[in-house]
Amino acid sequence: MNALILTLAVLPVIALMIYVYKSDKYEKEPIGMLIKAFLLGILSIPLALCCDEIFAEMLPGKTIFFEAFFQAGIPEELAKWGLFMLIIWKNKNFNEFFDGIVYACFIGLGFACIENIMYVFDNETFSSAIHTGVMRALLSVPGHFLFAVIMGYYFGLAKFKQKGKCKFLTLSILLPILAHGLFDYMLMLSSAFAEQNIEWLGLLLYVLFIYLDIKLWKICLKHIRKMQEESRIEHNNDIFRKIFG
Repeated sequence: MNALILTLAVLPVIALMIYVYKSDKYEKEPIGMLIKAFLLGILSIPLALCCDEIFAEMLPGKTIFFEAFFQAGIPEELAKWGLFMLIIWKNKNFNEFFDGIVYACFIGLGFACIENIMYVFDNETFSSAIHTGVMRALLSVPGHFLFAVIMGYYFGLAKFKQKGKCKFLTLSILLPILAHGLFDYMLMLSSAFAEQNIEWLGLLLYVLFIYLDIKLWKICLKHIRKMQEESRIEHNNDIFRKIFG
C-alpha cells in the first residue's frame, strides 16, 4: 500500500517533468543540470520553512490571507527564485529563452514532489491518503508547475532581452507569488465557507477557482509556446552565424 501511495505522490511530478523536457525542442538541457535543478527544489523547502517562521514572528495573527500568502506564496516562491538566481542564472547551460521555463519547472517540481510525499503519508488511513494524493495530483502539483512556468518565462526574458532586465526579474518573483497566493487563498476560503455551512458561497468560490485555474493554464501554455518560438528563432540565428560567420 505504501508503494501505491508513493507512486500516486510522485507520478504527476514525473509526468510534468517529461512534458517540460519534451517541450524543449532545440537544445536539450544536460540531465545532470536537470537533476541539480530538481534537488534545488527540494532544498528550497527548508528555506521556505525558515521564511515562514520569520513571517510568523514579524506578523502575528493567523488569517486565511496570511496563510495563503505569508505561509505559502511568498516564502515558497522566494526560496525557489533565490536558488534559481544563485545556481542557475549564470550557468552556461542557461543559454536560450526556453531554458528559464525548463529549470524553473524542475525546481518547482522538486519542491512539489517532496511536499506531495509529506502530505500523502501524513494520513492515518489508506483511503484518506489516496484522497489527498488524488486532490494534490489535480491541484497542488500542477499549481507548482504553473507558478514555475510564469517564473521561468520572465527569467528567460530577463536573461536574453536587451531591455527591461530589472522589470522582468521583478515580474519573475512578483507574479508567481501573486498566482500562488491567490491559488491557495481561494481554495482555503472555499473550504472555510463550506465548513461554516455556507456551502453555496464555498461552491461559488470553488467554481471561480476552477475558472481562474483554467485561465492560468492557458496563460502558461501561451508562455511555453512563445518561449519555444523565441528559442527557435535564436537557434536558427546561431546556425546562420555558424554558416556565414
